[in-house]
Amino acid sequence: MAHKIAVIGGDGIGPDVTAEAIKVIRAAGVDLATTDFDLGGSRYLKDGEILSDESLDELRAFDCILLGAVGTPDVPPGVIERGLLLKMRFALDLFVNQRPFVGTAPGGTEPHDFVVIRENTEGPYVGEGGSLREGTPQEVATQGSFNTRFGVERCIRYAFALAASRKRKHLTLVHKTNVLQFAGGLWQRTFDEVATEFPQVVTAYNHVDAACIYFVQDPHRYDVIVTDNLFGDILTDLGGAVSGGIGLASSANLNPDRTGPSMFEPVHGSAPDIAGQNLANPTAAILSGALMLDFLGEGDVADRIRAACAVEPGTGSTTDVGDAIAARVGH
Repeated sequence: MAHKIAVIGGDGIGPDVTAEAIKVIRAAGVDLATTDFDLGGSRYLKDGEILSDESLDELRAFDCILLGAVGTPDVPPGVIERGLLLKMRFALDLFVNQRPFVGTAPGGTEPHDFVVIRENTEGPYVGEGGSLREGTPQEVATQGSFNTRFGVERCIRYAFALAASRKRKHLTLVHKTNVLQFAGGLWQRTFDEVATEFPQVVTAYNHVDAACIYFVQDPHRYDVIVTDNLFGDILTDLGGAVSGGIGLASSANLNPDRTGPSMFEPVHGSAPDIAGQNLANPTAAILSGALMLDFLGEGDVADRIRAACAVEPGTGSTTDVGDAIAARVGH
């Protein structure tokens, strides 16, 4: 039976790289039934649509969502991010953001292999706060970080289960407990309590500023990392930078309870400066497709795709790289 996949190509290079991801997955022998959704900055500029409740209900009927990239220079910052990406995360309860990093840091000799688990539906991204007297010398702005035991614990439990399934069985909590005592305290207490249920997992703690240094100097110390929404957003971009570049970084926005479709996307953005020129590297989108296959129970195929992506694809066009990877996994 074909997997039902909603495809949001989006803006810029998004449609091109998602097309290559789908091509590679089909070449690997997986049956996909895809439906395209016209959403993103270009659609917003055309008719004001971001993500209607009707479109959201349509998306709920799919097994997974594959997203290319969204955003155009003509749309003010935050409009598409909050109206489309964050709306999907909240409405579909995509509470785990999982980003794997395999590569060799600049100046390093040995490859590293670690995963960041980022809580995806709480923290400052909830939008708690406001402003007063905007545009005046007396302007005041507040931005709260919203953390619940429910949200923190389910993310931490997912991270422990993932760490227990990996060879090293090591999990690091990253936060800033020395100054963010309320939110950090909740994360640390929850982490310590859940740890008692996973005695096979070795645990550690890093302040987020220290983790930034270790990502660059010694990424091999990490196996699985769990952290909050904001710190995870920053750390995962740094993880991409030390693992071959953000243009190769894949991600999964997961609803592990499967009460709605999970969403998979490369994190490189829409790159409007090269849109439509067949220049974008589609590897991150293809690797995001492999994460989607993991979630769909097609782990063996996903591993074949990752192995094919690990071979140097050359410097060809978007379609050339996609064709080369498809040829390696093809039946």
